[in-house]
Amino acid sequence: MSGVRAQQKQKTRQALIQAAFNQLSAEHSFSNLSLREVAREAGIAPTSFYRHFKDMNELGLTMVDEAGLTLRQLMRQARRRIASGNNSIISTSVITFMEFIDNSSNQFRLLLRERSGTSKAFRAAVAREIKHFILELAHYLESETPCDATQAYIQAEAMVTLVFNAGAEALDIDAQQREELVERVIWQLRYITRGASNYVRENTKPNE
Repeated sequence: MSGVRAQQKQKTRQALIQAAFNQLSAEHSFSNLSLREVAREAGIAPTSFYRHFKDMNELGLTMVDEAGLTLRQLMRQARRRIASGNNSIISTSVITFMEFIDNSSNQFRLLLRERSGTSKAFRAAVAREIKHFILELAHYLESETPCDATQAYIQAEAMVTLVFNAGAEALDIDAQQREELVERVIWQLRYITRGASNYVRENTKPNE
């Protein structure tokens, strides 16, 4: 029975997380959410909320973790698709990121808003998720290009910053503008990778 209770508790915990995400929108940020509203949408009594989270801040920090994990998993899937075919790493990655914004816009809104929000704990949590994202990309670049660890990290940081900024713009534009944005970002990322490649080639001695 303990296993069944544990599964039910996890199911309710996830329902609370999803309920909170569902209530986010362009006009409704996490700071506007109430415990009572979230509990009601999750189908539990407000007092039962505390069996799963200490307070709303703990729920919010968990949501940041979930959003970051979802994005990283999608980008890992994109890299696997690239490895198994002839797809462009840059175009596939940008399109995958834009699909994340389309399908999980509230998760991205949370990361975007709390990245520069008033809560130090939330800013740190988002920074940590972005750092994970940068490190994964840097590791990939180090293994797939001539860049060393430092060069790969600098390149990855520039690319992630560019894509996140583009994601913020993508939230509020129409389909035609989105297509133009995607094309522009793809070229910007190509310039970064070409610049990094040229830098490595020009600064590597023949005997190294």
